[in-house]
Amino acid sequence: MTNVPATPLGEKRTVRIQWAPSAAPRIRKELVEDLLARELPSQVIDEAEIVVSELVANAIRHAKPLADGTIRIHWKVKNNVVEVEVSDGGGPTAPRPAPPTTWAPGGRGLRIVRSLAHEWGVIDEPHGRTVWASLGGPSRRRSH
Repeated sequence: MTNVPATPLGEKRTVRIQWAPSAAPRIRKELVEDLLARELPSQVIDEAEIVVSELVANAIRHAKPLADGTIRIHWKVKNNVVEVEVSDGGGPTAPRPAPPTTWAPGGRGLRIVRSLAHEWGVIDEPHGRTVWASLGGPSRRRSH
């Protein structure tokens, strides 16, 4: 994992990790350790862990890596609200929750994100896409 130099608590964190199936568990561990150190409420930590896992898994499954072969995960904490972003190289379709199905083996990721996040959204960028979510309270952004 390639990390930006350690920052003091209360600051933003950005991590770039190789675009690979192993990315989700690795970033989940890093995020949880950081949020525990910040002494956030356990419910917010649990929700952030699930959401970052789903967003990273979706980036691996449905998109391509950034130009350097990574995905970028960025988070910040303010007043017990966690905003997490996952940036990738974009994919052929826009991220949106799949319709509910009983027997489908997948397709629940963004429905899970939508159910846990206070707000979430998608930002299309010139060289990729960022999916973000706010946990524990409202974001300063527009919701999806």
